[in-house]
Amino acid sequence: MEDGTLNARIDPRITRTTKAFEQAIVDLAAQRPISQITVAELADRAGVTRATFYNRYNTPFDLLIQVLCADLERGHALEDEQRDQGLSPARQLHHLATRQVADHVERFMAVYRLALGDPADSGVYDVLVRHFSNYALAHMARRAPQGLPDDNRQVMAQFLAHGFAGAIRAWLNDPSVTKDDMVHAAVACAPAWWAADDDPGESASS
Repeated sequence: MEDGTLNARIDPRITRTTKAFEQAIVDLAAQRPISQITVAELADRAGVTRATFYNRYNTPFDLLIQVLCADLERGHALEDEQRDQGLSPARQLHHLATRQVADHVERFMAVYRLALGDPADSGVYDVLVRHFSNYALAHMARRAPQGLPDDNRQVMAQFLAHGFAGAIRAWLNDPSVTKDDMVHAAVACAPAWWAADDDPGESASS
C-alpha cells in the first residue's frame, strides 16, 4: 500500500496534469477575469476532463490563488535562505523581499490587472492582502522584541499588508509608475523597525 501511494505521488502523469492545469489557468486568467472562466473551458485548455479538475480543485479561482501563492512562496524561500546563511543585512533582505514580490507581480501582470480592475474578482486582491498580512506577522515574530512597538500585531500586519497591496495597485493602475518606483516607494514607507539591523552596533555605524 505504501509503495503504491509513493508511486502515485511521483507518477509523471500527475505532474504533467498539474502543470497543464496551472498553465491553463494562468493563460485564461491573463485573457479575462477569473470570475468569467468556467471549469469546462479550463479542463479543455488543459486537455483533461472536468472530473479530473474536480478531483483536485474546487473552482478556477482556487486554482489561480494556489498558483499565485506558490510563486510568492518561492520568492520568500530565497529570502529565508539568505537570512539563514547570514548573507545579507536586514535592509538588503527587505529590499530583496520587496523586489521578489514585484517580480512575481510582473510575471503575472496581465492576471493581476484584469483581476484588480473587475469588482467581481476582488478576491484576488483580498488574497494578496491576506498573504502579506501573514508574512508581516511572521516577520514580527522573528524580530520580536527588537524595537517592535508594543501594539496589536494583527492590526499592524493589516496596516502594512493593505499599504503594500495598495502600492501594487497604484503601480498596476498607472503606466507612468515603474516597477522600480513601486519597490523604492514601498521600501521607503516601511517602519524603521521592519528593516533594522539585528546587531545594534551595526545599525548605529551604518
